[in-house]
Amino acid sequence: MPSSTPSSTAPPQLPVAVAAPRRSLALRVLLALIAGIFVLLLALVLAVSLIDWNRARPWVNDKVSAASGRHFAIQGDLDAQWVWPQPLDTGWRRWIPGVLVQAEQLELGNRPGFGAFGALDSEDARGSPPQLAKPEKTKRAEPAEHSAPGSEAPFMAKAGKASASLRLLPLLGRVLLIDTLVLSTPDVALARDADGENNWTFPRHDNDHSSPSSNPWKVTVKSLFVEQGQLAYADAVQKLSLRAKLASEDDSARSNAGPGYGLRFEILGQFRDAQVSGKGRAGQLLSLQSTRVEYPIEFDARAGATRAQVRGTLSNPRKLSGMDLQVALEGQSMADLYELTGLVLPNTPPYKTSGRLVGSLEPERATWDYEDFTGAVGKSDLQGHLTYTSGKPRARLTGQLKSRRLLLADLGPVIGTPGGARENTKKSIRPGKVLPDISFATGRWDAMDADIAFLGQTLVGPAALPLENLSVRAILKEGKLNLAPLRFGVAKGRIDAQVTLDSHSEPLRAQIRSTVDDLKLSSLFPKVELMDKSLGRMDGAFALNGQGASIASMLASSTGEARLYVRDGTLSKQLLDLAALNLGSVIVAKLFGNDKEVHVRCAVADFSVKDGMAQTRSVKLSTNEAVVEAVGTIDFDHEHIDLRIKPESLKWKFFSLRTPLTVRGPFIDPQVGVEPGPLLARAGAAVLAAVAAPAALALVPITVPAAEDDAHCAKLLARADEAVKAGPAGAAPKPPPRASGGRAKK
Repeated sequence: MPSSTPSSTAPPQLPVAVAAPRRSLALRVLLALIAGIFVLLLALVLAVSLIDWNRARPWVNDKVSAASGRHFAIQGDLDAQWVWPQPLDTGWRRWIPGVLVQAEQLELGNRPGFGAFGALDSEDARGSPPQLAKPEKTKRAEPAEHSAPGSEAPFMAKAGKASASLRLLPLLGRVLLIDTLVLSTPDVALARDADGENNWTFPRHDNDHSSPSSNPWKVTVKSLFVEQGQLAYADAVQKLSLRAKLASEDDSARSNAGPGYGLRFEILGQFRDAQVSGKGRAGQLLSLQSTRVEYPIEFDARAGATRAQVRGTLSNPRKLSGMDLQVALEGQSMADLYELTGLVLPNTPPYKTSGRLVGSLEPERATWDYEDFTGAVGKSDLQGHLTYTSGKPRARLTGQLKSRRLLLADLGPVIGTPGGARENTKKSIRPGKVLPDISFATGRWDAMDADIAFLGQTLVGPAALPLENLSVRAILKEGKLNLAPLRFGVAKGRIDAQVTLDSHSEPLRAQIRSTVDDLKLSSLFPKVELMDKSLGRMDGAFALNGQGASIASMLASSTGEARLYVRDGTLSKQLLDLAALNLGSVIVAKLFGNDKEVHVRCAVADFSVKDGMAQTRSVKLSTNEAVVEAVGTIDFDHEHIDLRIKPESLKWKFFSLRTPLTVRGPFIDPQVGVEPGPLLARAGAAVLAAVAAPAALALVPITVPAAEDDAHCAKLLARADEAVKAGPAGAAPKPPPRASGGRAKK
């Protein structure tokens, strides 16, 4: 079968003949593609190397000016050169060429309508902060579509040189990737006027055929370095005016083990009325674009008398959130922090604190904790924890503060005593007066709410005042300050006080309530206590309404009542001399003699107070020999005392003087007979401490010892179980006598 062989063998040879031309075609296409890429690369290499890029400057200037809406120009050389291999890459990407573009003498005009405000200053003017004065109000007409402003506009920024390292491969994906951008001697001026408009916002100028989202290109800068830069910033809203010198950190200055600082800065300027200066380091500027990065920052700055030292990181520097900072503060008064931070704090002596600040400073969303801080205020130690939360209509500050050893003198500026006044504090000139007359800064109380608890474990005062401890909870809400409770440990007893101060009234309205519980009077005078003698036990209460900007003016307008009770004591000239109560010593000597010790069964001081005038309702002292009564007034407005002391003798033979005594004169120097004495200043110190302490109007019965079967004491203590009242109800005339024989409530 000779014919069957060719037909069976020929077909297998056909695919081989067809496949060969196909492989040849694919090879030719591949070679052509490689050749085309090579030619393109060669052309690109030649273009970058041989083209005079200065010819492109007018085109670049026009495009940037049109896009920014203001004048832009490259006045120096524009050049491009190849970078190969890539110094920042590894692997095969290292061998893909890049392009280094360099431009010299760049300049950018200020925003139209801002004029010289926010523009670069002359060299002669750079010794002072930039001006905050806003130019005359003019209508800000935006430039015509696709047109750039003229070059006569003041400059907002200049740079001696700019270098940008570009990658080619990302261009295929329409990404302009700049590995490194270096700015040499940049000089930038930023400004915001009183209307909140700024010169760093670049308006878009879109035509009918494009929109902000029509640009498919994305620009990314990985690293930015500044060589000897200057920055001026003027903010008319915050009244902040600064000049800063910027420079990138040298590689030799960076520590591999430490944070990645990339920028050094020095600042000088003014914030409101305070001079500002400082220096520090921070991370690279481009790190600010990241939403999650451990951005390091470290600086030491001063604003007026306030100094802040900060070191730590921000995990989201764009929003000033993710703070983890060690912050040390010091200054002349915590009240100064209001202008810098918005915190409403009282006047204090010089202070220092150091602690950890965590949270966020994002505008309108700030929330932070000042954790476990320690420090000192005056000569008192201070420690605690504060939490701040921004919100509407006002922010809120909460926390707990503690002092192991609190000096009474360090509370002086808080309550407005003359000794705590600062030079810039508004105060009255009151020669010969003793009541605190420094005005409270109530204008700030609506700026923040607060709830602060404070404990002074040991309260240290003058030797004549045996203060033991202090605790208070201060609540500031909607412009009202409540200190409730305020508790002093005094003379082995305590003074509990409450107060409400309402800043919404003009003048400031005060409501005060205080109780005195089981004060050992001998403990007020250490020398007497050492003799194992007792001057008695004191209990009582007072309730007052008043108004005024200071403690002195509040007392001068106060209305209400006050009652004090003393029981089971011993009086003698010797004891009062030891207590340095010269006025009391004179009175006791004249009533009972120089050497006589008198047992005090009970005493009461019941005053009605109206418009700052305290009138005696019942002021009596009962002894075995006599009942001594005092009548008269105490004028808190003029700080004057006028009392008449009359003995009602039970045993006249014990008296060396049978005519009434008078005590008259100013608080600072009351007189009895011909001998002066500071009784009011000494004995009234504890009462004034309670008056200065805050109080609301909760009516609580007074607890005093039982009157037992003493007929005289039963009458004197008959009102001991009645609650004191503030206002006209407390200032009512002398109430009708109560039936005797009852016992005071315990």
